[in-house]
Amino acid sequence: MSVRRVYETTFIINAALEDNDVESVIQKVSSYIENHGGIIKEVNKWGRRRLAYAINKKYNGFYAHLVFEATSNTVPILERFLVLEDTILRHLTIVLPKKLADYRVKRALERGINIHDTLSGKVPEKMVEKMVAAVPIVDIKDDLEIVPIASEIL
Repeated sequence: MSVRRVYETTFIINAALEDNDVESVIQKVSSYIENHGGIIKEVNKWGRRRLAYAINKKYNGFYAHLVFEATSNTVPILERFLVLEDTILRHLTIVLPKKLADYRVKRALERGINIHDTLSGKVPEKMVEKMVAAVPIVDIKDDLEIVPIASEIL
């Protein structure tokens, strides 16, 4: 049996889609992870944003962020699914270090938000956007000590 790790995936959905279609794409990705043995821990919808550069002649995208627990053999299957999904412009999946996850929980508690409320949808999207914008840029050293390197997002 493979070791289960915590991963996070951020993907950009074509913003030209209606809100219902965007929700269905996020639900499709979530159910795909769950069907392959993963457990969704957190779903964050960052909303529509202007892209820094055009991707497939698209200038706007809807950003979504998933935190999930899965085995290592689930990730390549998910990556292949995200590449083949036409509505997803870009994606990135990484292993979430334990210290970074603890730091995020601590920051959320300081703001008075339970980090698990984002999964149930209790936190309004505007509050999630404020949380994302307020997180400082950090540098993670070799021993995974989190050190702020900037007080604002550039």
